[in-house]
Amino acid sequence: MIFITLARFKGKPTKESIAQSTKLLGQAVKEGAKFLGMYWTLGRYDAILITEAKDEKAFMKAIIRWGDLVSTETLVALPREEAVKLLE
Repeated sequence: MIFITLARFKGKPTKESIAQSTKLLGQAVKEGAKFLGMYWTLGRYDAILITEAKDEKAFMKAIIRWGDLVSTETLVALPREEAVKLLE
């Protein structure tokens, strides 16, 4: 499953908070999450993460740890080709 997470920093990013975030990313990878893309952005959201996980529970376990650092909104995504097949 693919998850697109829109994130807002809860405070000004610091070297310490980035180090904590990097540690959490490593832990999530060890548990099976695969980060397909990570971007810092301008606008309403500060960052976007594109993640692959086996299911919603695995993803939630990985993302919930960031609660002290960021507030998030997550979308479940399907490749266009798969979504088009649902129209048949």
